[in-house]
Amino acid sequence: MTISPADSDKTRQCPLEGIITLRRLNLYYADFHALIEVNGAFQQQAITALIGPSGCGKSTLLRTLNRMNDLIPGVRLTGEVLIDGQDIYAPETDLTQLRKKVGMVFQRPNPFPLSIYDNVVYGPRLHGRPPRQELENLLEHSLAAVQLWEEVKDRLKSPALALTEEQQQRLCIARLLAVEPEILLMDEPCSALDPLATLRLEELMRELKRLYTIIIVTHNMQQAARVSDDTGFMYLGELVEFGETGQIFTRPRDARTEDYITGKYG
Repeated sequence: MTISPADSDKTRQCPLEGIITLRRLNLYYADFHALIEVNGAFQQQAITALIGPSGCGKSTLLRTLNRMNDLIPGVRLTGEVLIDGQDIYAPETDLTQLRKKVGMVFQRPNPFPLSIYDNVVYGPRLHGRPPRQELENLLEHSLAAVQLWEEVKDRLKSPALALTEEQQQRLCIARLLAVEPEILLMDEPCSALDPLATLRLEELMRELKRLYTIIIVTHNMQQAARVSDDTGFMYLGELVEFGETGQIFTRPRDARTEDYITGKYG
C-alpha cells in the first residue's frame, strides 16, 4: 500500500492505484471526525497491518472497505473507496456482492449455531443453490485451505460451537473462503487466542496471501512485524505513516510512529 497522509510533505507522489484505492477519505460519527483525509492504495496478494493506539481509526478504516459502517446510525463519509476501480459507495453498489468479494473476520470467532458442514456451505447456499457435489468440493477445499479438513472431516455434522476457539476462528475464515472472496479483512483475529494458536493463525495468513489480499488490524506490534508485508500507523484518525514493514519498525520517518513503536504511548 502506498500512502499520502494529509500532513505529508508536498513532494510525495499521489498514491498508486491498487486493488483498493482510497481518495480523500473522511468519515464522521455524527460530529466526530473519525477518519481524516486518508489516501492510499492496497496492493494485491499482500498482507497489510494497521497499527496504532485504541480509538485511532484502525477498525473504522477496515470497516469502510466492505461498508460495515453503514450499519451504524449517524455515519457520514466523503471521498472515494474504489475496489477494482469501482466506487463501492456509489448508489448502484450491490452490498451482498460487495460483502461476498470483501469478507471480514472479527476479533472473536462467530460461527453460526449450526454444524461445521452447514457453517461452511451457508454462503454458497445464500448466493444460489449449487449442486450437492459442488458444495462438497467447496466444503473440502475451504476447510483444507485453513488446515482444518483433516481435523474435522469425520465429524462434519457436529456443532461448530464444540470446536476450540482457534478452530472456530479458522472455521469462520473457511466460511468466507467458500464464497470465493478476493479480499480478507481481519479485525484483531488473534485477540482471543493463546500464543500457540496465534502462531498457527499467522502461518495460515501467510499461506492465504498467495491467493488473497489481506488487511489486518492488530494491537500486537510483534504480530505486525512477523506477518505483514506493509504496515500503516494510524493516530487520531490520520494515517500518519505507511511503508514496508521492516522500514516502519526500524527506520520510521515520523516521530509519532517512533514514539508508538518504542512504547512512549499506546
